[in-house]
Amino acid sequence: MIDRKTLVSRHTVRLTEPDPAQVLTVGNGDFAYSCDITGMQSFPAYHDQAAALAERRLAVHTGTLSTWGWHAMPNPEGYVLGDAMSEFDTARGTVSYPDRFGIAAMMGGDMPEEMRPGAWLSANPQRLDLGRVGLLLRPSPGAAPETGPSALRETRQSLDLWTGTVDSRFLYEGQEVRVVTVADPGCARVAFRIESPLLADGRAGVVLRFPYASDGFFQTVDWGSSDRHSSALEVRGERTALIRRVLDDMSYSVRLDWTDGELTPSDTPHEFVLTASSGALDLAVGFDVDEEGDFDSVRTASADRWREFWSSGAALDLSGSADPRAAELERRVVLSQYLTAVNCSGALPPQETGLITNSWHGKHHLEMHWWHAAHFAAWGRPELLEPSLDWYLSVLPEARETARRQRYQGARWPKQTGPDGRESPSDIGVFLIWQQPHPLYLLELLYRARPDAGLVARFAELVEDTAVFMADFVEERDGVYHLPAPLVPAQEFYDARTTEDPTFELAYWHWGLEIAQRWRERLGLERHKRWQHIQDHLAAPHRDGDRYTAVATEPYLRRDDHPSLLCALGVVPPTPLIDPTVMTATLEDVLGDWDWNSAWGWDFPVLAMAATRLGRPELAVDALLMDTPKNTYTAVGHTPQIGSLLPVYLPSNGALLAAVSLMAGGECPGFPVEGWSVRHEGFTPWP
Repeated sequence: MIDRKTLVSRHTVRLTEPDPAQVLTVGNGDFAYSCDITGMQSFPAYHDQAAALAERRLAVHTGTLSTWGWHAMPNPEGYVLGDAMSEFDTARGTVSYPDRFGIAAMMGGDMPEEMRPGAWLSANPQRLDLGRVGLLLRPSPGAAPETGPSALRETRQSLDLWTGTVDSRFLYEGQEVRVVTVADPGCARVAFRIESPLLADGRAGVVLRFPYASDGFFQTVDWGSSDRHSSALEVRGERTALIRRVLDDMSYSVRLDWTDGELTPSDTPHEFVLTASSGALDLAVGFDVDEEGDFDSVRTASADRWREFWSSGAALDLSGSADPRAAELERRVVLSQYLTAVNCSGALPPQETGLITNSWHGKHHLEMHWWHAAHFAAWGRPELLEPSLDWYLSVLPEARETARRQRYQGARWPKQTGPDGRESPSDIGVFLIWQQPHPLYLLELLYRARPDAGLVARFAELVEDTAVFMADFVEERDGVYHLPAPLVPAQEFYDARTTEDPTFELAYWHWGLEIAQRWRERLGLERHKRWQHIQDHLAAPHRDGDRYTAVATEPYLRRDDHPSLLCALGVVPPTPLIDPTVMTATLEDVLGDWDWNSAWGWDFPVLAMAATRLGRPELAVDALLMDTPKNTYTAVGHTPQIGSLLPVYLPSNGALLAAVSLMAGGECPGFPVEGWSVRHEGFTPWP
């Protein structure tokens, strides 16, 4: 048995100086609170991503986000999805896709008139920052508060992963300040214990700030539109209050329970200050929570939940390894388990930046859902995957309508969407197809981790409709089934109007239909004959000599962005479409010649999964630890991708866990024999 507490505790996060790029997060999958070096959200301007972006430095917002907090800007023009459509000629006739929007339109000055509907539809709804709870520090009572951490001394901060507790200590004006921060595992509540002599003399307090929503591409808040929302204080008792928030047609409440002092509005709109009369203050802040909260109860619940988390599921111990890279790989694995549990285990598929900060308006990218969450099942924690799969059932009518509009049967899953399931206009996203088999694969992993006839019955309709679309999407020519244009492969820089038969997607189509066939068998039904015919006659992936290309149309292979052709045997298990010998040559070719600066964080685990399936464990480890900017893990476990535009990228963390679980728990040797001592337990084998 692995000593799990020792394993986890040796990777306690410790920070000793303020850094705008480092935030620590506590949460439960549906709610998260990210704090700065004070253990609270004391210096929003110091962590402002927009300012950092302009100055070409890295920063991460200190936000308070949830899976349920969404807001939509007014829509006076009445934009609907049809306003963002363009027509495409296909074998099915003329079909409309909502492609009138893209990053170029978003980032470039004046918005063309034809892009305006797509801009509104892409930006709405946006995930809402529920409010900031910070420490108010003044050099003297009544003086202007500090706006940054430069006056702090001897800063020490730790995140105890075993209990989910942030402990922050520092000196200010010669006095010690300590803040302990924890999140409730059962609701949207964060709690603090603040200890300092500065509380009693008025030089320290707590400030709550509430922003308006932002429809900016990578912005979470708007501090300048104070007249567009309201924050009403309602005192409930000597130590309890409610702040009622209204933003357009969205409303929620914030409940505060504290042990000492008084809560009053400040002179700044949407700002409230809690002052204390002694040197100790406990505060519990609940967002849309009616029940009373207190610090001790939240701390106990948090410790119990995280102890249960780390004691269950799988574990990987590399401490006996001689390879000097082993400690860093183990650190990344442990931190990634924590980050994905906090950010990716809720009721919705997560956004790429989780519940830490917003990217793409806070919306989830369904092609990333596999990277965020597939590992939960492989690591023996299927209960963390299942809630987000229930969301697909809730938006199945929208997926069916998308397929119908495009003259297909079944249900077509979107790329980027909010909780309502309506796809976002995009000149790339609406043509992606690799997210289509994801629900099937995720359900198959869930079933393997927890075989259950009830699960099969509950998702039977979703599985059927997903596969029906896949069978209808292919185009038959001379007895061979192709993946036809318009489409964009996972390696997104190919022309949607001409690209066909991407290698990864062909293999994934075969595997997805195979999962649907197995699901039918579990229901006592026969295998679907037409699906089987398609499986048996899918187009063979295109080759250039002894190697696969990315697509079957010119330019065949670009050597930048995602090397996603390797997913065809790695992410996807063996299928009749992929020759392992050819894929081995392809892997070696990619490793020898690729623009890794243009790759993304999940690409390195893709390499590792392919290498593992092909029996090349030394390449798998080399890929996971490749020294390149997009594969850098910060002290807190984040993997920045595009500076302050995307300073957190959780697909990297989830992909790492997927790869390691295949390497440790699969049939193929995933770690080299020489230099590596790998102890593991609890993994669910991959297909």
